[in-house]
Amino acid sequence: MNLTQLLDKEGMTISSETIVKLENFASLLHEWNQIHNLTGAKTVEAIYVNIVDSLYPLTFIKQPKSLLDVGTGAGFPGLALAIAMPETEVVLAEPLKKRVSFLKYAAIDLVLPNVSVEAKRVEFVEHEAFELISSRAVTNTKLLLDLTKEISDSKTEYLFYKGSRVFDEIEDVQHQLDYDIVQKNQRNYLYIKS
Repeated sequence: MNLTQLLDKEGMTISSETIVKLENFASLLHEWNQIHNLTGAKTVEAIYVNIVDSLYPLTFIKQPKSLLDVGTGAGFPGLALAIAMPETEVVLAEPLKKRVSFLKYAAIDLVLPNVSVEAKRVEFVEHEAFELISSRAVTNTKLLLDLTKEISDSKTEYLFYKGSRVFDEIEDVQHQLDYDIVQKNQRNYLYIKS
C-alpha cells in the first residue's frame, strides 16, 4: 500500500504536496538506515506505517504554534509532524550524534525551514514554553513531565505515543492532569490538555 492509501484508510486527508515530502522523507530514511541503522523500520512500507502512526493525532489535537519533540530518533513523530504542520515551529531534541546528523540533513534536504535540531538531552534545551511537547517511546510520563518543566507552562499540552503501560503511568500523575487516551491499532496516544 502506498502512503496515500494508508492515510486514507485512517480517514486522514493530507495535501498532495505534503505527501510528496513525507514520501521523500521515507526514501531518505530508508537510504540512511541501511548504513546507520537509525530505526527498526527496514522497508519503505514500514516507514510509512510509522509516519501514519506519527500523524494520526492530527485528527484530534489542535495545531500548536510551537512543538518540541523529545528524543526524535529517526524522525518519529517530530519530523513527520513538522512536514505535516509547516506553520508550526518544531524543535527536535535528540542526543545521539548519528540521529542528529540525519535529522539535520533531512531538514535541509526536505526544505523544512520550520525545523531546528537540538543535539542534546531535553533537560538542557533552552526555549520559551512550547505549546505542545511530544514524545514517542522515550521514558515514563511522570519523568517526561519533570524533564520538560522548564520549557512548559500552564498552556503547554502534551502528546505522548505510548504502549499498554500508559494506564499504569497515568495513575502516578492523573490527579493533576486533564487528559484523553486515544487508542488506535497497538498505540495509545496520551493527550494532556492545558
